[in-house]
Amino acid sequence: MRSTIVFVAALAAGATAQTPPANTLTNGARMHYGMIKGYVTRAAAKMPEEHYGFRPTPEVRTFAQLIGHLADANYRLCSVLAGQDPATDAGIEKNKQAKPDLINALGDSFAYCDQQYAAMTDAAGTPIVKFDAGGEGSRVPIQMPRLTVLAFHTGHAFEHYGNIVTYMRLKGVVPPSSEPPFGTYKPK
Repeated sequence: MRSTIVFVAALAAGATAQTPPANTLTNGARMHYGMIKGYVTRAAAKMPEEHYGFRPTPEVRTFAQLIGHLADANYRLCSVLAGQDPATDAGIEKNKQAKPDLINALGDSFAYCDQQYAAMTDAAGTPIVKFDAGGEGSRVPIQMPRLTVLAFHTGHAFEHYGNIVTYMRLKGVVPPSSEPPFGTYKPK
């Protein structure tokens, strides 16, 4: 009986002595961001330049415009985290079409966001920020905690990565998320 009590007391002492890791929410957001940053960056590099002007239907963006849109969105959403007035439009989607220019602009926009993600902590993520969300000329003011802006940012990027995947598949290019180690798709 005494050995059981000692064992339970040792377990309880060990459980209370362990401190949970710091910034678990922010670290999760960084991991999610790293995934989409890698997918989008690799997709932009992998898509042949001759397909940058491809659009499946006249009503949707070209592949180049998707990459430019994501670069613009990186600046717009990460500027909210930086405490700067968000630029309504950095102009990348409208002004750049060549693959090298878009890859450089995308890389620069992710570098800007990298700084904001690196500076974030769980505590710094709690203040509420305001910004306009939406697209196609229908932006509406919203408010959310700074940490939720990270989730909004990665959610938006994953949404458009879904478009990118479709464009790549239509051109016979395997998207990065389907390559090993996660993907198992093998082209015929």
